[in-house]
Amino acid sequence: MNPVTLLPFIVLIGAMFLMTRSAKKKQAAAANMRNEMQPGTGVRTIGGMYATVKELHDDSVLLEIAPGVHAVYAKNSIGAVLDDAEYNRIVHGDEEEELDVDGAVVPDDASSLTELDVADDSADADADDVAKIDLGKKAEADDTEPADKKSDGKSDGEADAK
Repeated sequence: MNPVTLLPFIVLIGAMFLMTRSAKKKQAAAANMRNEMQPGTGVRTIGGMYATVKELHDDSVLLEIAPGVHAVYAKNSIGAVLDDAEYNRIVHGDEEEELDVDGAVVPDDASSLTELDVADDSADADADDVAKIDLGKKAEADDTEPADKKSDGKSDGEADAK
């Protein structure tokens, strides 16, 4: 046989080998991560629930979902084992220290970008001169129509269709 005709089959077999090899590596890494769990470790399940490991068994794990609430899960359902700092940040809302960039504190929201500068007196003067727009409804006296228009025997929504 000609080696050129065998080339696509060789490439296909090589690609399949590489794909199964990487999948086996991922499975081994996940199994190693699950075996490193210990009681008191924070975990995230594949469903996205955060819990604390209470007990480990051969194929199952007892998780504490909330104080006093326990559930049994399969070890395969553990998606990630979290370190203590990350678990406390996610579950308990512990804030990390704010980042400093060249000594400046980075704000958490954009409110500082929209506020007027107090030191700029001209901006304050311009803000006071701006007329406020009334977004409320007009007075009911303005909305009423003359009595001769409404007394033509038609109810609201009817038109002069022929």
